[in-house]
Amino acid sequence: MFIKPDYNIKNIYEINLEDLKNQGVKALLFDLDSTLMGSKTGCYTPKTLAWLENVKKDFFVGVVSNNKNPDYIRKVTDCSDFPVVFGACKPDIKVATNFMKEYNLLPETTVFVGDRPLTDIICGKRLGCKTILVDSITAEIEK
Repeated sequence: MFIKPDYNIKNIYEINLEDLKNQGVKALLFDLDSTLMGSKTGCYTPKTLAWLENVKKDFFVGVVSNNKNPDYIRKVTDCSDFPVVFGACKPDIKVATNFMKEYNLLPETTVFVGDRPLTDIICGKRLGCKTILVDSITAEIEK
């Protein structure tokens, strides 16, 4: 099935970075809201920032977001020290393809991580990337 992710895990913190590195993965592209930060919060938790610092030791990190709100974009850009692209219109791949070209990312060495099968996983699959589906990063407090 086209929507089936390559991996389905609880959250970003459970991504086996060593396994991905051993598979030749060089880049991780993330959805933003509910994947790396609570929906519409515009900021990363200290735990997420520390985790991302660790990820950046071995991987290119980028964000592909559908969000188009200028104030929100400014807020996220101010607290992100890695490339972020907005208005992606996932599952359309035009914006993500251009982003990957801009940073010389190859689909076969890139993993697309997100919390929504119909946008993130389909986009990643259409790009030719491996995909990881995660639950919302705030799932524990949403119950």
